[in-house]
Amino acid sequence: MPLNYNIFQLSAILILLFFYTIYMGKMILQRRKGIKTDQIARGKKSKELFSTEIVMKIATYSIVAVELLCVFMNMTLSYTPMRIAGAILGIIGVIIFGIAVYTMKDSWRAGIPESDKTELVTKGIFKISRNPAFLAFDLVYIGVLLMFFNWVLLAFTVWGVIMLHLQIMQEEKFLSRTFGEAYLRYQKCTKRYLGKRKTN
Repeated sequence: MPLNYNIFQLSAILILLFFYTIYMGKMILQRRKGIKTDQIARGKKSKELFSTEIVMKIATYSIVAVELLCVFMNMTLSYTPMRIAGAILGIIGVIIFGIAVYTMKDSWRAGIPESDKTELVTKGIFKISRNPAFLAFDLVYIGVLLMFFNWVLLAFTVWGVIMLHLQIMQEEKFLSRTFGEAYLRYQKCTKRYLGKRKTN
């Protein structure tokens, strides 16, 4: 007997709720310390970086709206095994995001902090992923997609994942400029999304 749709509806809502509670909660905590966390498309930035960040912001806001619409309107072509896999991926994404945000402490920013002084974080979860927070976004997006698969949500998910990847590429340029050899060494031993590299 297939699992009740309401279980997956509740699972998706909780996954999104916990994920964005971590996101907003961290921003509020940092604001109390005088830290401006949201640096997306803010300040003096190159045209390329500003364009990437503004489109990424639109994509990431849009995908949440589409996800919620799909969840509440029961817009899905998924079957139970897909939904179970999606719920597992979503939960993993929330856990990874929480660990990443906690590990970065006050160096965490949304967007590239051109004028802020932050530290290069390479410990904890960052030993096995240079971008665990972005990985977490991807897992949550893909998880909800699997639970409530339809072609519209697929298009928005692909758009979101691509824009997050382009943002990673911009951040890598920034980190190379800011931290120099220390970041280049880090790149050599830790993969962009997941895994350690063999070093001689």
